Amino acid sequence: MIKKELLSPVGNLESLYEAIHNGADAVYLGGKKFGARAFADNFDEQELIKAIKYCHLYEVKIYVTINTIIYENELSECLNYIRFLHQNNVDAVIMQDLGLIKLTREKFPNLEIHASTQMHNHNQEQLKMLENLGIKRVVLAREIPIEEINEYETNMEIEAFIHGALCISYSGQCLFSSLLLNRSGNRGSCAGICRLPFKLIEDTHKIDTEGDYLLSPKEFMTLNNFQEIMESNIYSLKIEGRMKSPAYVGFITKLYRTLIDNYNNNKSLEISNLDLDNLKVLFNRGFTKGHLFKEQTNNLMNIKNPNHQGIILGKVIEIKKDKIKIKLEKDIHQEDGIRFYKEGKGFIVNFLYNEQGLLINKALAGSVIYVDNKINLQNKDIVLKTIDYELTKELEKINYKKIPLICTLKAFINKPLEISFSDNKNDVFIKGNIIEEAKNNETTKDIIEDKLKRLGDCPFIIKEFHVEKDDNIFIPMSELKNIKRDLIEKLINIRENFIPHVFVENNISENKTSQKTSYKINLNVLVRNEEQLKYCLSKNIKNIYVTDENLYKKYQDKENVYLRLSRVKSKFKELNERNLLVCETGSLFKYGKNNNVIADYYFNVVNSKCFNYLENLGANLITLSVENNIENLKNLCENIENKEKIELFIYGKPEVMVMKYCPLNMLVNKNNFCNVCKNNHKYYLKDRNDQLYRIINEAEDNHLTHIMYYKNLDLISNIDEYKKMGIENYRIELLDETPDEIELILCKIS
Repeated sequence: MIKKELLSPVGNLESLYEAIHNGADAVYLGGKKFGARAFADNFDEQELIKAIKYCHLYEVKIYVTINTIIYENELSECLNYIRFLHQNNVDAVIMQDLGLIKLTREKFPNLEIHASTQMHNHNQEQLKMLENLGIKRVVLAREIPIEEINEYETNMEIEAFIHGALCISYSGQCLFSSLLLNRSGNRGSCAGICRLPFKLIEDTHKIDTEGDYLLSPKEFMTLNNFQEIMESNIYSLKIEGRMKSPAYVGFITKLYRTLIDNYNNNKSLEISNLDLDNLKVLFNRGFTKGHLFKEQTNNLMNIKNPNHQGIILGKVIEIKKDKIKIKLEKDIHQEDGIRFYKEGKGFIVNFLYNEQGLLINKALAGSVIYVDNKINLQNKDIVLKTIDYELTKELEKINYKKIPLICTLKAFINKPLEISFSDNKNDVFIKGNIIEEAKNNETTKDIIEDKLKRLGDCPFIIKEFHVEKDDNIFIPMSELKNIKRDLIEKLINIRENFIPHVFVENNISENKTSQKTSYKINLNVLVRNEEQLKYCLSKNIKNIYVTDENLYKKYQDKENVYLRLSRVKSKFKELNERNLLVCETGSLFKYGKNNNVIADYYFNVVNSKCFNYLENLGANLITLSVENNIENLKNLCENIENKEKIELFIYGKPEVMVMKYCPLNMLVNKNNFCNVCKNNHKYYLKDRNDQLYRIINEAEDNHLTHIMYYKNLDLISNIDEYKKMGIENYRIELLDETPDEIELILCKIS
């Protein structure tokens, strides 16, 4: 039987203690920089050292996230941070940036690297590429079904999420927050745009929906499918939740720890109603089995409410100006948190009253109670319990684990006292003073055992005790106490300073290139229909990118026409196409050496190391990330030798999301056979500011949904600045533009 790893999220030291003492095999956490949860408490350097030592004391592995894209001027600082982690014995780092991964493998060859889910890991070719890079573990995209995971062939460990919040966009592929609010999800600052309300628009009119949170998925939970998880290729079972409370981390860790242990011991995997209620009140948005178990639409999404739902506490039966009367379906305690479902408002129950208006501290299910009307509630409503005060208090009481020890003592007259502690991996040994014969009171075996077994609040407990001794000996109690203390300190020191990977650092020469000014402008245009394609063929366009395969095949004899491949590829075929625009690393790894291949901006290229790696994989032209600002572009271009291989997005509506979920099938077709992709209507998401985001469906193969930005990103006025950096290739992306409109765009450049 292959042992599974339970991997728990940690946002602060309190969560760390909860995870470790509730059964986590490993934890993942972030420092103050370079992590994808910038708004978690996270750990400063001293806290990281403390966390690493504490984890290793209990033989729990610790992985630190560096799962953001790294700008050119941050590479040196980031390497210093990685050096610090490596020297302080971190078990692994979790990374997103392909360039940083390549650089780290060269600089610190012994350090274990895990490929973050932010790398959009979703196909077999990607796994081959990552394995070639020396990656030890791959964290898969949440969209991959378990059957597909079980078909993967790799020597890397496979890690997958089994519980927690879901991103509706493929991770690492979302630009919504970045473009709209300058808070990049790829930089750890996601604003959660998917949790905001949207209207669905067909052409010019609104389609009625049962809720407004059209991009908000439920909370992922696999408790009911746990046997399949345990029998899968997944090695590390990952819980999401670095922003969640310590109580939540402890509870959910213990819940899944119990299931793992029960499975391994052929016990029941059934979850009690009490545990389910406790889970719901700690955090839930409704639960889904997710894409891992092929949940669709209504089973995946909660479009009515994006917030924590808790459990149903009761119903409002009367409203007064200062009091709300509630009939309870569940118990309530003073200091519980409640929310009114339709109103969406809630508060902490600081004062709780019985039917006679007397203050009480709790009431049982079936009772009628009053609470203060703090929110001026006007209408009767369902009442939710969103915080359980007593549960939280109970969960905050940590049952600290004890590490079992074997104690051996040898005490023979005229020889030194010998005592050793062993944890079955590490042995510590101390010799004491010469043993003398007892003049008065003999030190018996029972006395010795009693004294040595009293370990206090240290992390150890003596489970086995072995004594070899002469009769009628005397050992001072102070000596036993001092030796015991020193043995504990020695063993703690050995365990805390465990070295998972020997530190090795290679010197790497940095060759800064000379800055060049380009006097050329090569225009490349992405087109979405034949009219646009024909027009671009009549103009001085260097490369034309076609999104429709049938349209490409009609014009593939043209040397400057490229087929853009899908952003999600589960299967690969041998292609006869000569020119390809690829959108993910699996396609580049598969086709880069034998085709004329261009890498799209979805590779999130923000540093020269990533650029160079893609170039080595076979990319002839590499489109830089749209998240680069002017300053970073300057730094980036200074370190790219082959500047003629740079392409820059300068005009168009970028894709802000790519999703496996199809809102049109759910909201327009009502989950019937989907043909919305093939009708002539245009669909949009309309936000609170009346901005319209076009929805484009990829009807074939993966049936992906693409959300386009609400306005054109127009950087044409910066071209003179870009030319000074040596950039000569510029991307324009079209959506519905007519030839006349395209002409106006081109005129702005000439």
